[in-house]
Amino acid sequence: MADATDLLDAGERLGPDELRALQLERLRASLRHAYENVPFYRESFDKAGVRPEDCRSLADLARFPFTAKADLRDNYPYGMFAVPRERIRRLHASSGTTGSPTVVGYTDHDLSLWSDMVARSIRAAGGRPGDVVHVAYGYGLFTGGLGAHYGAERLGCTVVPASGGMTARQVRLIMDLEPSVIMVTPSYMLTLLDEFERQGVDPRGTSLRVGVFGAEPWTERMRREIEERFAIDAVDIYGLSEVIGPGVAQECVETKDGLTVWEDHFYPEVVDPITGEVLPEGERGELVFTSLTKEAMPIVRYRTRDLTRLLPGTARVFRRLEKVTGRSDDMVILRGVNLFPTQVEEIVLRTPGVAPHFQLRLTREGRLDALTIRAEARPGATPETREEAVRSITAAVKDGIGVSVAVEIVAPESLERSVGKIRRIVDLRPRERE
Repeated sequence: MADATDLLDAGERLGPDELRALQLERLRASLRHAYENVPFYRESFDKAGVRPEDCRSLADLARFPFTAKADLRDNYPYGMFAVPRERIRRLHASSGTTGSPTVVGYTDHDLSLWSDMVARSIRAAGGRPGDVVHVAYGYGLFTGGLGAHYGAERLGCTVVPASGGMTARQVRLIMDLEPSVIMVTPSYMLTLLDEFERQGVDPRGTSLRVGVFGAEPWTERMRREIEERFAIDAVDIYGLSEVIGPGVAQECVETKDGLTVWEDHFYPEVVDPITGEVLPEGERGELVFTSLTKEAMPIVRYRTRDLTRLLPGTARVFRRLEKVTGRSDDMVILRGVNLFPTQVEEIVLRTPGVAPHFQLRLTREGRLDALTIRAEARPGATPETREEAVRSITAAVKDGIGVSVAVEIVAPESLERSVGKIRRIVDLRPRERE
C-alpha cells in the first residue's frame, strides 16, 4: 500500500502550534455564531455568566455549559438551528424511540465539510480514489449510509449503496461487483461472514481488503475475528449525528491504535461523568465535543455519553480516542457491580460454538435485578456444545466481572436486529411508579 502520508490534506499537515491556533480561532467564531443565532445558547451562556469573548484560550472552553441530548429534544424540531430554515439542504433525525427525536440540519457548507471528513476517514482507513466501496450502513434518517456514501464519492470512489438487510443479496453483490472497501456495523459484518460460509464461499478469497466499522462499540477480540475470517484490515470509524455524523474520528490503518479525532473541525474533551470536571489527557471519562466549523447547527460541549480517554497523536498530529468501551447510559449496575456489553462481548467471542451475537435481558426477581445473557449458537453447533457454552459463559462472567447471570444459547439469527445492529440491552424490569 502506498505511504498514506503522501496523500495527507492541508489540515492533516498542520504543526502542533498551527493546529492550536486554528482551533482557538475557529472555537471563538463558533461560540459567537451559536450565541448570536441560537436562543438556547444565548440563554444557556447568560445563565452561566459567560460570553463568547470570554474564551481567550482553549482551556477557557471549560467555563461554558454543557449541551445534552435532552436539550436537543426540548428544542425539537428546529430550535437548535443557527441559520434560517431555507438555508437547510438536508435533515437527519434519530429514531425517537425513547422520546422526541433529535433533528440535525446541514447547509451546503456542512454537507461539503461532512463529505470531506468521511473522505479523509476512508483514506486514513486505506481506501483510495478509484476503489469500489460497498456501503451496508442503513440509508434514510440515520446518518450512516448517506454519510459514508457522499464521503466515498468525494474521495473519488465508486459506491455500491447496498444499505442494510437482504444478507444473501449483499454477498452476491460483493462477489459480483468486487469492492475493495466495505463500510458497515461490525455486528452485521459478522452476519455477512456467516452468510458467506453458509453459501460455501471462502470469505478470505473475496476482493475486500479494508473494512470500516462503526455505529456501535466493538472490541479488539472482534477485530481479530473479522480480520482472521475475512483476511482484511478492520478499522474503526466514529461519529454521531449531533456532531455531524460518521467521520468525526477515524482509526488509521497504519497504526490501528485508536481513533484519530479530526481536531481541526471537532474539539474533544473528556470529563468526569458525575462532576463534569475536565480530565487530564489519558484519564478515562465521558467524551464531549464542540463543533468548530458547522453552520446549521453548531454544538457546544455536547455530552456524548461515550466512555473513552484522549491520547497523544501517532499517525497524525491530532489526538486519538481509545476505542470506545461503552456508553455511560448503557452501563448495567447489577447488584452493585458495573457491567458493560463490551465485557460480555469479549467472553462470548472466545466461547466455542457461539456466534458473536448476544443480548442482555434485565428482569427483576423479587427485590433483586437479574441478568440473562442470550447468545446465538453458530450454525451446526451440537446440543453438547451449547450446554458447554452455557457453563463456560456463566463461569467467565462470574470470575471476570464478579456477578452471577443466567445464560441461554438461542438459534442462529434469532435475536432482534435494527439497522444492522443487535439490540444489546433489553430492560424488562417493571417501571418504578412516580
